Amino acid sequence: MKLQDIYIYPIKSLGGIRLEEAVLEERGFRYDRRWMLVDKAGMFITQRTHPILALLQVEIVADGLMVFHKQHPEKCIIVPFEPVSQHRIQVTIWEDTVEGQVVQEEVSAWFQQILGLDCELVCMPLSTQRKLKEKYAVNGESVSFADGMPYLIIGQESLNDLNSRLEKPVPMDRFRPNLVFSGGTPFVEDAWKEIKIGEAIFKVTKPCARCVLTTVDQATAEKGKEPLKTLATYRTFHNNVMFGQNMLLLEGEKVRVGDALKVVQ
Repeated sequence: MKLQDIYIYPIKSLGGIRLEEAVLEERGFRYDRRWMLVDKAGMFITQRTHPILALLQVEIVADGLMVFHKQHPEKCIIVPFEPVSQHRIQVTIWEDTVEGQVVQEEVSAWFQQILGLDCELVCMPLSTQRKLKEKYAVNGESVSFADGMPYLIIGQESLNDLNSRLEKPVPMDRFRPNLVFSGGTPFVEDAWKEIKIGEAIFKVTKPCARCVLTTVDQATAEKGKEPLKTLATYRTFHNNVMFGQNMLLLEGEKVRVGDALKVVQ
């Protein structure tokens, strides 16, 4: 088994970026989900309720993140790596409420205009510690603005198995993984507890429960019923539809496409 793809999603619920190599950090890959859109109450905004977010693509450039509309690339803005504003607010993601830093008024205004939403873009300062639940943590780890865990891995064979059951195959971007591996059998990742990718070691913490976001076409922002409808017929456990495995980092500094994947336990 080998590492086939690496993805980061700098702004939560916007378009992802495929990388050849990525720097490992406790709270997730460097730049992964360190920014997030929130409403005026500080509640996180995602494609679950606003599928239009799928149409905004992110690229890493010299001085920050370039965000542009996939169908109108001329509509773009640079989000600076370091916030211009000193304004900090309480933001909520699921059951966690932590401190986020507003990036810049002009940036928030651009998102408001493009999306037609009263929203702000915040980043996660290093001082913000969003702790993992104790039952999953090893050393009191923190996580980014990701749904729950620093890393998500999925086997290509698992997607191939799903697509063999669908009338119209779906790409891996429906599931927003960080790591995709080739080789093995469908859902072989379900049995893992600890793995090594290159020189990095990860603890596999729990399966990933899937939601309606998987039904949003990432190229068009159109919502349907698949692949969740089919996935639910054979991947439902304890009333949750599972696909992929969540992980946290035990040791390592970097991973690269092509790295060997070995099961430790």
